[in-house]
Amino acid sequence: MRQGFRSPFPSASVCRMGESAKTFRLSSNVTGGPGSAWARRGAKFLSGAAVAASLIAAEDADAARARGSVGGYQYLVNPVWEEAKDADRHEFSFREPVPTVRAEFRRLFPHIPKELCIAALSSEKQPKQKPILIRVGGGRTTPVTIVVTPGTELQFQNTDPFAHRLYAVGVGTFTASDTVKGGVRSWSVAGPGTFEIRDEAAPSLRMWVIGDPNLAAIAYPSIKGEFALGLDTPGDYRIQAFFAGKKVGPELPLKVGGADVEIKPPLKVADPPKGEKSN
Repeated sequence: MRQGFRSPFPSASVCRMGESAKTFRLSSNVTGGPGSAWARRGAKFLSGAAVAASLIAAEDADAARARGSVGGYQYLVNPVWEEAKDADRHEFSFREPVPTVRAEFRRLFPHIPKELCIAALSSEKQPKQKPILIRVGGGRTTPVTIVVTPGTELQFQNTDPFAHRLYAVGVGTFTASDTVKGGVRSWSVAGPGTFEIRDEAAPSLRMWVIGDPNLAAIAYPSIKGEFALGLDTPGDYRIQAFFAGKKVGPELPLKVGGADVEIKPPLKVADPPKGEKSN
């Protein structure tokens, strides 16, 4: 809602994991006096809308929230950066380190809101999710790592002003093909396992898709490392972090009832290099 505009009617929204955001809003654009036809129609609309909004709220209330945090993520290293250090690849940078800046702040570290995927894995197999939008632009994808159930459709939208030629390494159903500016290309995850997405037009663009039939929910942490998983069904889960297509940190068991739960201790996804103290 834009700042400075205040609607007299409430709005309700709900978003499920693996689904597009479903937003329900009531509009105040009803003209005429209290006894006009517009007002009578508006009253009927608002009555039905109130029922729908209450059903949405009830549905959302059934989902338990598993809240937690991650630590050590500043020590994760993107494989693209590691490869760029090889002088034989000729991927040079003319930037120089500033001596007045401490070494810990000169180190590259991942942007965890799109690179670190936190997954809740159920003890039972889960159905495929609704189509998921992946944005391709600025030399990267958003997100960079994602965990989905096999068969889930990924929709790659090109937000750059030039074409991309995405492909999945070693996958015959997703070979290199042009995706023009603003275009969308779809691909359904072939099965369980890890799939690497690359781009012939931008060699440094890398994405990883993990197919897991037991996936119940995913979340991406904030800059501070905090995250929340929405779990609809009570039961036993395993919480696992994924980075660059691989598991990072230990797997934590989690039992979920009807109420929100705190995941403790924090998920430690990486250790500092040898000889360096953790912050």
